[in-house]
Amino acid sequence: MPNRITQPRRSVVITGLGAVTPCGNTAAETWSSLIAGRSGIGRITRFDATNCHAQIAGEVKNFDPGRALPAPLRPRGEAGEALNVVFTPKDLKKFGRFTHLGAVAAVEAYADSGLDAHRAALNAERMGVNLGVGLGGLPEMEAMHDTWKAGGFRKISPFFIIQIAPNLLAGQVSLLLDFRGPNMSVASACATSGHALGEAAAAIARGDVDTMLAGGAESTVTPLAVGAFAQMRALSTRNDAPEKASRPYDKDRDGFVLGEGAVVFVLEEMEQAQKRGARIYAELRGYGASADAYHLSSLAPGAEGSARSMRAAIERARLRPAEIDYVSAHATSTPGGDGEEAAAIAQVFAENKSALHVSGVKSMTGHLLGGAGAMGAFAAVKAIHEGVIPPTINLENVDPGCAELGLNFTPNVAVKKNVRAALANSFGFGGTNASIVVARV
Repeated sequence: MPNRITQPRRSVVITGLGAVTPCGNTAAETWSSLIAGRSGIGRITRFDATNCHAQIAGEVKNFDPGRALPAPLRPRGEAGEALNVVFTPKDLKKFGRFTHLGAVAAVEAYADSGLDAHRAALNAERMGVNLGVGLGGLPEMEAMHDTWKAGGFRKISPFFIIQIAPNLLAGQVSLLLDFRGPNMSVASACATSGHALGEAAAAIARGDVDTMLAGGAESTVTPLAVGAFAQMRALSTRNDAPEKASRPYDKDRDGFVLGEGAVVFVLEEMEQAQKRGARIYAELRGYGASADAYHLSSLAPGAEGSARSMRAAIERARLRPAEIDYVSAHATSTPGGDGEEAAAIAQVFAENKSALHVSGVKSMTGHLLGGAGAMGAFAAVKAIHEGVIPPTINLENVDPGCAELGLNFTPNVAVKKNVRAALANSFGFGGTNASIVVARV
């Protein structure tokens, strides 16, 4: 394959992480659960799912979007007003739950990066936001429809559009943190935040900006979303054992588990990060995107399009497949999708598959839809930084079709490993694919 890189590019590094997931309300809590193999999946509490085939989900628990920050932030400098909370009580009414989740994760990532102490030396116009959302404010749509039906037009909230519009997450984060560069929201189903990360990194690499907040959020544990996926026979119905329901690569898997949450990264141009003495988690080395052009809701045979996105990401990273030590797989726990992706991974990494580790963290978080790509990338970045690969839990009997591929799916227990580089996949309805390669600096 010819090398597509025709001009010099700037290096992009990851200096901040934020997460609000079914496995924890911070990045540290989430990672602790992942490496311990603790599931965040349980019975649905956000509505009465008694009459639905699927009654389980990965819900974010004990989440307070109005809690005080560990330390005040001053994104507008010392002369500006301190940011003490992400949302005031009044703010909470204006925004949808996906914005609550995503903004809290974004502020955590920003604080984690240490950028706040250097704002006087940084140009806000070269700091941008790309935060993706797959479905937007579905819970708020459902609730407001009921309100309108019961009380008429006068009962519709003036904040309704702000609550549901997908780009309002990026807009609110930009406002909170005074990021005045590109401000946008990607919507590409379950590949959403993979694309958001890749496109944000590309903007830095070509010199448009120096810093980007990138990732994704989703909150669609609602009657319509759960009911619709259940009617598609896409969801697990292992309602009597929620924590065992999401089981990628297992022969008894019966569908995915819907999850909610947000994962956000701070991406920076490497020279800027090094100059300010930032802690660098990893370098975002490569990004690949492709289309199956095959089916709206099924992977192409052999996940051919997915293989192309992986190869493109590895090529742009200027690495060989043998230099990748870990694949954070899309691995939703569906009967068809897991095997197709695994076949593509085995094909792309044929020369080193015996040394490669593969795992699916959706076995613990459920499927975060628009946040899934960033969740998978989070696992890849932390694996590099911490030297630990999170497991695929509930993998009790590997599907024979997956087993014959000769891949190590990291069953049930985390593995300590020196990870030089890792690849994270995210694929979505519409045949859209994104792959990210991250590597140690």
